[in-house]
Amino acid sequence: MGIRKTLLPGFLLLAANGVQAQYALGPIETRIFRTMDNIEKQDAEYRSVIALNNDAVLQAKLLDRLSEEGRRSKILLGMPVLLKDNIESVELPTTAGSLALKNNRTGRDAPLVTQLRDAGAVIVGKTNLSEWANFRSDKSISGWSAAGGQTVNPHDKRRSPCGSSSGSAVAVALGYVPVAIGTETHGSIVCPASINGVVGIKPTHGLIRPEGIVPIASSQDTAGPFARNIPDAARALAAMVDPQVTGYTDLIDGLINLEGEAKTYRIGVVASSMGYDARRDAFIKAGIQTFKRMGAEVVEGIRFNTPDGFWDGNYQKLQYEFRRDLNAYLAGLPNELNALTLEKLIAFNKAHADTELAYFGQEIFEQSQQLEMTERKYKKLLKKGIRVAGKKGLDALFAKHDLDALIGITTGPAWLIDTVNGDAFFGSTGMSGFPAIAGNPHITVPIGRIAGLPIGLSFIGKRFEDHKLAQVAHRFVKQHQSADPPSPEATAGD
Repeated sequence: MGIRKTLLPGFLLLAANGVQAQYALGPIETRIFRTMDNIEKQDAEYRSVIALNNDAVLQAKLLDRLSEEGRRSKILLGMPVLLKDNIESVELPTTAGSLALKNNRTGRDAPLVTQLRDAGAVIVGKTNLSEWANFRSDKSISGWSAAGGQTVNPHDKRRSPCGSSSGSAVAVALGYVPVAIGTETHGSIVCPASINGVVGIKPTHGLIRPEGIVPIASSQDTAGPFARNIPDAARALAAMVDPQVTGYTDLIDGLINLEGEAKTYRIGVVASSMGYDARRDAFIKAGIQTFKRMGAEVVEGIRFNTPDGFWDGNYQKLQYEFRRDLNAYLAGLPNELNALTLEKLIAFNKAHADTELAYFGQEIFEQSQQLEMTERKYKKLLKKGIRVAGKKGLDALFAKHDLDALIGITTGPAWLIDTVNGDAFFGSTGMSGFPAIAGNPHITVPIGRIAGLPIGLSFIGKRFEDHKLAQVAHRFVKQHQSADPPSPEATAGD
């Protein structure tokens, strides 16, 4: 399995003859040509990109021809962008990593893709992902799909890239593109961003229109950007924000102009992200010192509290929504695949077990299909989740301590890829749960390395204050990078 591509003959001629200069390529054309050529030459050993867009260079040519006035409004002018392969684009199939959807050409863009193009971005291709966004088996291998193979961590190719937006994070970490788009239901942006050493933004739920994305669960699904820095990620997010969102203008202005208005922050430290590894804890301590140098007030010892059975109940809620939402998505496809259902996908996987089920099963598919739950119970679980994680959780913590943001270690370092036992998370991954369920924005930024493997620092903010959270994270990164290097304790094992 390699990159799917049907590049234009002229594009291939340029690559083969190395005479692109005589064609007088414009600056955006040149950038896109080099981006795609770089991916073709380098990605075979990383498998972060699953398909290239044969129209990208022509689209770049049109951007080169824009008038000065036409260029001014495009905040992503000429930026090459990759999409996770569960997001629809008009030129390419949208497979979710499954061979069942290998011919899923919808001929349409997801609204967020239309907005990226309107902002001047060039969609250069699709990225690999954990198949079905990691909602097929509880023994899954992050970054593996039957359609794209195994994406690997660029810092150590033996190790996991985390998921499910594996390819998007790895492509940015490798420098292929400044921005790639992923999706998250529970950790699928922030975990790969942290483990691959890039910035990831899981925005407020509802900030980006969900149409045109292969779903898991509508109450938690959202798209979001990966980038090497916060300004690029914030601009990409600004381009994708639904214009119908209340406070749209302030959000966009704040995301584009990250310096914002100077203020003194109050920062809460999530204690449950600590205590697993002294090296991880050293990064939190260094981060606290940076905030104090910024003049921030720091509140330590904050914890997320959940009643017994909460996580099991929320998982059942996701299974209920998965069957409902996936069946609705499949039925709405404008092609012959609209006859598919979750039940038929289970049968397809069994019929193609040598490829689809080569490393792990489909227990989540089967449990979701067999789930017996009334709509009344579902709605009760939905309300409970929002109450526990939102009203009595994050909302209460922000109000009680008058916080601008919560911080904590996003997750541990990358684990070894294991085709026998599946993923093996080490230490707390609890930073992603509450913002995923309550719908709050969550940003992760690189904070350091353990044995050469990246570690991310999470920032959680208030709903629909993504711009304010991005400003906090941006100012922190600038201050932290200008400070003295971390103590030897923090980098032990490097």
